[in-house]
Amino acid sequence: MPVDFLKTEIQYLKGIGPKKAEILQKELNIYFVEDLIYYFPYKYIDKTKFYTVNQVDEHSPYIQIKGKISNFRTVGQQRKQRLNATFTDDTGSIELVWFKGIKWVKESIKPNTDYILFGKPSLFNNKINIVHPEVEELSKHDEKLQFSFLALYNTSEKLKKKYINSKAIHNFQQSAFTIIKGFIPETLPDYLIKKLNLISLDQSLFNIHFPQSIDLLKKVRYRLKFEELFYVQLNILKQKILRKEKFKGYVFPKVGNYFNSFYKTNLPFLLTNAQKRVIKEIRNDLGSGKQMNRLLQGDVGSGKTLVALMTILIAIDNNYQACFMSPTEILAIQHFKTLKKMLDGININIDLLTGSTKKSHRQIIHEQLLSGELQILIGTHALIEDVVKFKNLGMVIIDEQHRFGVAQRARLWKKNINPPHILVMTATPIPRTLAMTVYGDLEVSVIDELPPGRKPVKTLHFFDSKRLRVFGFIEKQIQLGRQIYFVYPLIKESEKMDYKDLEDGLESISRAFPSPKYSISVVHGKMKPEEKEKSMQLFIKRQTQIMVATTVIEVGVDVPNASVMIIESAERFGLSQLHQLRGRVGRGAEQSYCILMTSYKLSNDSRKRIETMLQTNDGFEISEVDLKLRGPGDIEGTQQSGIPFDFKIANLSKDIQILQYARNIATDILEQDPSLKKEENKIFIKQLKKLSKDNVNWGYIS
Repeated sequence: MPVDFLKTEIQYLKGIGPKKAEILQKELNIYFVEDLIYYFPYKYIDKTKFYTVNQVDEHSPYIQIKGKISNFRTVGQQRKQRLNATFTDDTGSIELVWFKGIKWVKESIKPNTDYILFGKPSLFNNKINIVHPEVEELSKHDEKLQFSFLALYNTSEKLKKKYINSKAIHNFQQSAFTIIKGFIPETLPDYLIKKLNLISLDQSLFNIHFPQSIDLLKKVRYRLKFEELFYVQLNILKQKILRKEKFKGYVFPKVGNYFNSFYKTNLPFLLTNAQKRVIKEIRNDLGSGKQMNRLLQGDVGSGKTLVALMTILIAIDNNYQACFMSPTEILAIQHFKTLKKMLDGININIDLLTGSTKKSHRQIIHEQLLSGELQILIGTHALIEDVVKFKNLGMVIIDEQHRFGVAQRARLWKKNINPPHILVMTATPIPRTLAMTVYGDLEVSVIDELPPGRKPVKTLHFFDSKRLRVFGFIEKQIQLGRQIYFVYPLIKESEKMDYKDLEDGLESISRAFPSPKYSISVVHGKMKPEEKEKSMQLFIKRQTQIMVATTVIEVGVDVPNASVMIIESAERFGLSQLHQLRGRVGRGAEQSYCILMTSYKLSNDSRKRIETMLQTNDGFEISEVDLKLRGPGDIEGTQQSGIPFDFKIANLSKDIQILQYARNIATDILEQDPSLKKEENKIFIKQLKKLSKDNVNWGYIS
């Protein structure tokens, strides 16, 4: 009976009911008792200590005291009405204040009765008071589950309006554990619990909500974090094994005429050692008979596109087609032009498919794909439309893949009876913890070397008051024949956010750099594709010296002559975005600059981001700082990463050692029992089925 109670709808739990259940579902995704007990506190307050009134001042933390409540007074009228009362113990008295629930307070608090009071003291009119204290009869308090530390839970404004605050959630937890404690089934095998010296799940869940000591709390948090990360790793590694067993990839046995011809006559520059290493890793995959599922990481300008093209040429040499999917039209057009230029003189049929492609040309593309005449197709989301069918798709390149939902990638992957080889590329360096989770089933290659001749971009920080000095520097750069980017976080001025906007910025830049002496391109997300492309081309062809843009240029713009990137309201951007934008310059042989413009008002996090950008150009170092500042974000569900787990207690930015240990344990178990068929490991299969949310096996896709 108690085990079944875990799947009981929360409306049937004491103190909840249908109306509260409905808002708990909407706000916190709590549907069943099991969801509730896995809704963990965010911090704790020591409840072993009782204060006396004479020990309390306005600097005291949350405190609890014992005494009596008397002398109720109602002050003010209607909405401005408040209730005052006096709390007294043997050492003195303090004021209590309520602005809400006045009628309930007056009716429920009894005279000459001992109460326990809990709240945060403050000072008003030189008197110590506690606003909206938690009040509980001493006799009722003694009847409840006893605990040393009070757990505090995150809530929302909508929940608070329905009187579901942290205390209410704590009471719901007490109602649940009064019934369920001692009956929560284990989720790890006995041998693993003994081997790792872990506390049982039943004890862990009880003590995470009602900890008896700090030491015990540390142990139960470790147990719950380990389990959460362990099952993520077990799932990823198991799917990786299954994919390799189930899917026999196309074998590309030869490196033929297309590859060799390109290497001998068209290679734009000598390959770096890192590029050579990565191409060797890819060639091994393509000849193995297993489907390649590889992540290619490399900083902006490291030569990932060249590696992708050489990979595509191996597929074409073996009579297969390839497609190259980009997240934006600007980037797709950029890749199309880059690859077409690189393949100049080599007889390869390459085309572009985006939302702007005309119907008549689409028809030609569809026909040539089916006949096999079209060898390389580059495009955006248009590639995943059902009408787009290939004769023999053997290689899929996905650029900046974090911008695609998993379901979208799945549609591309399903265009063949057999899965094509997949190379996923990103210029956003991924911290090791995220690489082991979001991309844990992919083999990883890293290009950690820039092509020869590239000078590191110099990064500078100026406050808005130094704008004239920056404009003077820009003028000198333009006189040297260089081009300039200005990037803004917003198109129009925002009342809510005091950040520089593009329209206002364009006005001031136009005044400082007037026509006809200077020419300016403007690019933002609300422009029509043909307008954006026209403006881009003016800048690319050096017909304009300045580009004023929003972050649509974060990826996909390659203008070697552009040597200065000015990021307005740089405090508004995340670290990875700042790093991506900086990567738009430094593509030529000349010294390039990234100038971060900010207001004087910088939060601690904003200051840390700016300092990090000034200190390093290393994308991987930046990504680690970014993860610590920002947290891992939402990596649940098909919208972003496809990880079928919602982290309830683990933190990828802080728990890297636990994650690595969990991965090692999962690896050891799967080496001994790849299918988890042993009797002692069957509990793993049961848990993985329970935790999996989707029918589609995203692990096969990337």
